Amino acid sequence: MSDADRVTVGVLSLHNSKETKAILNAIEDLGHDPVWYREENTAVAIRNGSVELDPDVDVIANRLLLTNTEQPAEGLGIANIFANVRPMLNTPSATMLAIHKFAAATALAQAGIRVPDALLSLSADRLNEERERFGPEAVYKTAIGTHGGGTWKVDLADPLNPQVGHRHAFLQSMIDPDVEDRNRDRRLYVVGDRVVGAMDRFAPEGDWRTNVALGGEVEDATDKLSDELKETAVESASVIGLDYAGVDLVESSDGWYVLEVNPTAGFRGLFRATGRSAAPYIAQLAIERGGGSVDPDHVRELSATLDDSVPACKPRRPRIKPTQKPAVIGYTEEVVVSGTTGSESIIAKSDTGASRTSIDTEVAAAIGAGPIRQMTRVKSGSRKSAKSRPVVDVVIGVGGDRHTVSASVEDRSHMDYPVLLGRDILKNYQVDIRRTVEDGESSEE
Repeated sequence: MSDADRVTVGVLSLHNSKETKAILNAIEDLGHDPVWYREENTAVAIRNGSVELDPDVDVIANRLLLTNTEQPAEGLGIANIFANVRPMLNTPSATMLAIHKFAAATALAQAGIRVPDALLSLSADRLNEERERFGPEAVYKTAIGTHGGGTWKVDLADPLNPQVGHRHAFLQSMIDPDVEDRNRDRRLYVVGDRVVGAMDRFAPEGDWRTNVALGGEVEDATDKLSDELKETAVESASVIGLDYAGVDLVESSDGWYVLEVNPTAGFRGLFRATGRSAAPYIAQLAIERGGGSVDPDHVRELSATLDDSVPACKPRRPRIKPTQKPAVIGYTEEVVVSGTTGSESIIAKSDTGASRTSIDTEVAAAIGAGPIRQMTRVKSGSRKSAKSRPVVDVVIGVGGDRHTVSASVEDRSHMDYPVLLGRDILKNYQVDIRRTVEDGESSEE
């Protein structure tokens, strides 16, 4: 291949995911030039009415993980800059539609694709008044969430709020999978107009969510796919506007329902189940969108491996350290703790020796923290034995920031502070033990 035939493909990804690395390596293995857009190397300039990208590329694959950020709009703004200048796979508008689960469900329903019944209400009264029509158990989830976080199973006794933390939440019918033992759903990975692989995902013991990130088991389902199911997955990605996506479906006694269309679905689980990587197919689509060509046989060969080693194109970190310092948090801070049914403003203590945030049982009950994600064994003080504590998802607000964490629940009634902030939150701050709420100093302004 001559240099004139080579396409430069940029992958917009500010994180270190194995999927991003695999796509970049696949681009190079297919004989083209990858560029990893990261904080270390990326700039955009407007000069005399022209927009200049540095580094410049022919086409861009969007891999921003917007659901993992507190401010998704900031990432969307960055993606829009690039999409206005170069062709982009998984455009910002399509990505925004996909990550807002209720918005995506409405688009799919309007297109005639089966999705579970759901209700998003900005009024708590309306949300609770219509709770019964979803049956004894229902799914309650934040409109934007990831890796199974922000998703709960609720029963009729649980009063619900239209928001969890700062994110809207909605009710969705529980679709009972058409299996006898464990909860199962099926993910089909769509690239362009085809399904490149599929897996069944089984919930881990003690949980009902099937996410691989939560420990779900996987099994190859590629050969189980009907033409109708493939068409449903491809059409779902097309309706949302995505060029590549993981389409999650669940089967009940009356057929298949689309649960979500994920624009940044991981494919390590897919590779584990099927021995097939989606990375070369995404690389192929980007190269062809940029005007280049690849050998389809080479793509199939590459898909039999998952090369997620650090790519040669990863930019080096600048020698000069950035001057921006992390925000300062005190020894005690006023925080807002939110669950499925409410929020409470509480004084919390910072503890850099604790890996996980913990909350008092009464606080957990008051805000509707739960369901229990797992049980963890924790050693405390000089005790040689460990105690088991439940772990639940909560949203902790510190100043203007919100952090969704898996906090342990314990009886802290004999302690001075009902909430202890662990390193899962403190890693984002600089701790100044001289600052306390009691002294009138806090990060709240």
